[in-house]
Amino acid sequence: MRRFSADYLSETRRGMWEHRDALADLQLASRERVLDVGCGTGELTRVLREESDATVVGLDADPELLAHADADERVVGDATRLPVRDGAFDLVVCQALLINLPDPRAAVEELARASSDLVAVVEPDNAAVTVDSTVPAESRLTERAREAYVRGVPTDVDLGADAADLFADAGLDDVRTTRYDHVRRVEPPYGEAELEAAARKATGERLADQRAELAAGGVDGDAYDALRAEWREMGREVVEQMQTADYEREETIPFFVTVGRVSGRDA
Repeated sequence: MRRFSADYLSETRRGMWEHRDALADLQLASRERVLDVGCGTGELTRVLREESDATVVGLDADPELLAHADADERVVGDATRLPVRDGAFDLVVCQALLINLPDPRAAVEELARASSDLVAVVEPDNAAVTVDSTVPAESRLTERAREAYVRGVPTDVDLGADAADLFADAGLDDVRTTRYDHVRRVEPPYGEAELEAAARKATGERLADQRAELAAGGVDGDAYDALRAEWREMGREVVEQMQTADYEREETIPFFVTVGRVSGRDA
């Protein structure tokens, strides 16, 4: 399973779930015990607690990330070998977990084992992310890097709506999928995190962090060096626009909320 830092999760989930209509099929108001699998630093955990009176348990394989999660209970565990009894929760949910697992079907089957009623997954389609920026090169370069990254990552990072197929394979019933667009905007006045992100663009740090995946996706050697040079130039222009409060950026990440019912339960 791929690992992420607390800072990365905080940055990428910033502003997530400002609107929660896409979670309607989770029937949160009626839940009693909820398990958030692969909860990380607990961005979804917080929403589950705010939208229900249930006992919400956060589970993650990384105890350092788990320490940040504001859950009623916190459990260290593997998504494919959940340390809970069959049917212990009436909702088992995960967010951006399956895209990072080598065997997402095994995880869905385990989520279903732990639930007495509903299973829900919130998964992005990273191949369909779009970026609109006042720096013209940013949209082009991020698309180029993203395409190579998606090709080079060994897991299914563009799973998105296809999670419904995994639910069918796991024998879940009444499967429904709702699209939710996570829109991240950068505009003046800029926060500290946004200024730091711009500085990382100017150094090419993010590309360096993803070099192995980019190489596997066909961007290596001279091609990588050329991409990083263009990326750093783009980053410097971002910084310059921020200095005059002219920089704006909008990134849209499509997420898909897929919900299914454990076989044998009434709809």
